[in-house]
Order: sequence, then C-alpha cells, then structure tokens
Amino acid sequence: MRSVRVPAERVERWVENVGGRHGEVTLAVADGVLIGRAEDDTTFSARLPFGAAYDGPADAASFAAAVVAPPDWGVLLVRKGGFAIGRLAADALREHKIGQRHVQGRTKAGGQSQQRFARRRDNQARQAFEAAADHAARLLGGLGPVVTGGDHAAVDEVLADRRLTGLAVVGPWLPVPDPRRRELDAAIADAQAAVLDIDEP
Repeated sequence: MRSVRVPAERVERWVENVGGRHGEVTLAVADGVLIGRAEDDTTFSARLPFGAAYDGPADAASFAAAVVAPPDWGVLLVRKGGFAIGRLAADALREHKIGQRHVQGRTKAGGQSQQRFARRRDNQARQAFEAAADHAARLLGGLGPVVTGGDHAAVDEVLADRRLTGLAVVGPWLPVPDPRRRELDAAIADAQAAVLDIDEP
C-alpha cells in the first residue's frame, strides 16, 4: 500500500487514472472515508484533510469539492534548532515566523567533556523550543485546527508549553527536514490535500 497527497483540483483525475489502469471503479462512503474498488481488486481510500469526516455522495467530484481548508488554521513545524509557524485564512498565509537556533552536534570526546557538551546541547535545544513556543503562542492562539510536522519529540516539547494546551492538533503528520520558508510552503500545500491510500494487487 502506498499513500499520496492529492490537491482538490486533481482528485477527479486521480480516480479516473485508477480506472484507466485497473478497470471500472466502484465508489462507496464508509466511516467518513471515500472508498474505491477497481475491477482488478485494486482498492483505495480517500480521506479529507484536517481530520474531517466525509459524509457526502459516493462520487469523486463531490469528494473533491469537500477538500477545503478551514477559515482559520495553522501549521507548526519543529526540529531541534529550527521552527516554522504559519497562520492561515483558508489557503492564504496571513502571518508566519521562521526561526533557527544553533544546537551543537554530538561530540566524540569522552568523560567530562562529553557530559559538558551534552549539557550545552540540551540547553541550546531547550532555548530553541522555548523560542518556538513563544511564537506559536502568539501566532496560533485561539485558532482552529493546527497541523504539525518535523520531529515528533521536538513538536511534543513545544506543545507541552501551557500556553498551547488548547490547540486542536489534527493530522496528517508532515515529515519535513529543517523547516525554512520553502518547507513551510510545501507543508501548507500538503496539509490541504486529500490523503489517498491505494493498494494494488
């Protein structure tokens, strides 16, 4: 099984392409997901972004029309030493902040030197997470859904800040490298796409 993210405007063509390769596709809706089965027993499931459930007709056009961004939502990407945060209105980026903090790499030194470097690295990482939490509290406070990505442990550290406990974090998780503006733009696009899992025999 493989998973792909498909923008709303390409969903119908994607389903048509499955039919072209695998035979006529029969669609159904179950548990908030659009389900498809082709003549050769290829199956796929299509899920709406932002954790939303689909309850419309069993056709690709109706599903595609339901792939929409909320009126107010955000993106939080964090890795050790860097973060990117965006606040959006539907598909428009209203405000964002990207930050980089130096976090020292591991050292091969042993003994006390290794411990000293480890303490310094932990302090640098903590300061980076605190900076990310400060900006997240300013940009994402009072928002609707927030999509997260980067490094799980780093995101958890930032979300542990008491000012962020009310955030409504939704899927899908976005695996990204060191978050900069290009990664933020890509994450915003991925967050708004339908998630399609296809299983070909």
